[in-house]
Formats: sequence, C-alpha cells, structure tokens
Amino acid sequence: MDKKRGRPRNSEAEASILAASYDLLLETGFGAVTVEKIAERAKVSKATIYKWWPNKAAVIMDGYLSAASARLPVPDTGSVMDDIMIHATNLASFLRSREGKVITELIGEGQFDAGLAEAYRTRFFAPRRQEARQLLERGVTRGQLKADLDIGITIDLLYGPIFYRLLITGDELNKAFVKYLITSAFEGIKA
Repeated sequence: MDKKRGRPRNSEAEASILAASYDLLLETGFGAVTVEKIAERAKVSKATIYKWWPNKAAVIMDGYLSAASARLPVPDTGSVMDDIMIHATNLASFLRSREGKVITELIGEGQFDAGLAEAYRTRFFAPRRQEARQLLERGVTRGQLKADLDIGITIDLLYGPIFYRLLITGDELNKAFVKYLITSAFEGIKA
C-alpha cells in the first residue's frame, strides 16, 4: 500500500473499502468501478478513500491483492522442482478462476492507464516474481540448481509460457501443461 496519508486508517473502514473495491471489480470489471461506487458500497466518503489511496487503481489493486494473496501460498517442500511445480500450478489455477481473469482485464486496461499498469506490475507481478526468485535461490543454495543460474531469465522461462497462453494463444492452461513445462525447463537448469 502507498504511504499513509492524512489521519490513521480505521481497520474496519479499510476492510470495508477493500472488500467493496474487490466485489465491484469482480462484478463489473475495472472500467466500470469508480471511487464513488466504492465509497457508496463501503459506506464511507470519497474523501476517506482519497486520504488513504492516491487513485482508483491503487485502491482496486489493494482490494484485489488482499483477497487474492491467500490463494497463492509459497511452498517449501525441500525440493525446488516440487516447490516451483506447486507455485506454478497454483498460479495457473488461479489465473483460470474468475479472480484470475481479472488480471487479464487489468493488463488490458493498463495499456491505456499508466497508473494501473504500474500498480499491477508493482503490486501483483513483482511480488509473484520475488516469490519465484526466492524459490529458485533456495534451489541454488541447496545445490539442486546450477550455481551460475540466471534467476531472472529462469523466471521468464518458467512463468512466461503461462502468461503467453493466458494472454496470447488462449490455449488450455491446465495442470498437465504446467507439469510438462516445469519438467522440461528443469532439464536445463538442474545441477
């Protein structure tokens, strides 16, 4: 979340605002959500929202992330391949859900709204990339992956095809695809 502005947040009002923004996002899509509608649903003033968030994109992303993060836990099984398999499979499953389809809507809207693009890059994609980085670094430390592994490129190699199918080809994004993808990629990166 952005730096707190104005008076301290009331946790009940904040939860109500986040829930309202999330519900409206799922019901109507990003384009139809307004700060006015969020305020009305949350039973707060627009001024309250603007004291705590700089714009519509920020409050919507915070509402979305507060609801979505619990669905994407970071595993630690002791095997980097199993961890990545679980992480990538959970991500693919999430992206197929109604909540996940919001990501494609946000990416589309972000082509015309630089603030929204920055919000989803920093608030959704950067944390997911950091999770993958931690999993891969753990694998290098444990000697399960090549010591000189380029972590950034490896993240692109593992997760890029998931988003390619989601956003470009529309091909099926299922557990079998993820398993084949991760198994194939690990042939080139394992120690």
